[in-house]
Amino acid sequence: MRPLLALAAVALATAAALSPAHAGPRLDRIVESKTLRVGTPGDYRPFAITAGTGYEGHDIDVIEKIAKELNVSIQYVPTSWPNLVADLKADKFDVAVGGITRNVTRIRQFEMLPGYAPFGKVALVRTADAGRYQSLADMDQANVRVVKNPGGTNETFVLANFRQAQVSTHPKNAEIPGLIAEGKGDVMITETYEALVYAKADPRLTAKFVDSPLTPKNFLGFMLPTDDADYTRVMRFAWDLVDQRGGLEQARQRWLSTAK
Repeated sequence: MRPLLALAAVALATAAALSPAHAGPRLDRIVESKTLRVGTPGDYRPFAITAGTGYEGHDIDVIEKIAKELNVSIQYVPTSWPNLVADLKADKFDVAVGGITRNVTRIRQFEMLPGYAPFGKVALVRTADAGRYQSLADMDQANVRVVKNPGGTNETFVLANFRQAQVSTHPKNAEIPGLIAEGKGDVMITETYEALVYAKADPRLTAKFVDSPLTPKNFLGFMLPTDDADYTRVMRFAWDLVDQRGGLEQARQRWLSTAK
């Protein structure tokens, strides 16, 4: 019986080798539909911001280049910071972009592509009041109004570090700088690049703590579901290919270098 078992094993192995190769289910679906579903809150300059009927920004440029390498088109799916995790888990899109911080909480639940755009938490304040704020303690005062957006790491930082200040929530992140400039709030906690973009666009605003951020250096990353190792492998390959061909540097020069 042993020779027969050996022959059967060889036959099975040969049949497997000769059968058509199949990727994981998510990658198969993307290839067959020729569509990559991209989720983004679309409210975080300069990474992804709503522009007319579409989006623009650093992350939009990069994911468009990745889609081109995959030979697929993009279907953008609106989401929000409070719903980002739940929507990705619910399979509403295949990748999340738009200025997403890489951290342990997220990497425990999802895959993340390589980090880019090193940053720290900083403050966006009115230029007229910039001299008041030389430390976190200076902002955490009872007469200071801190406006945060819900659902992301900015909110996490505010809730963990502001005990005395008046903290309020505004649902649309992209509107908060205008509220600060108009005197309807005093401080917005955000990240280096967003603060620099708004400060450059509006002289009423100043980015504080850019050279000495309120947190250690961190990085942003594209977030993927963990249900298909083949999909993750191909996305990492496409990211590396875009990088090696200069696509990441082109996006950085276009969207990030001018911010500083």
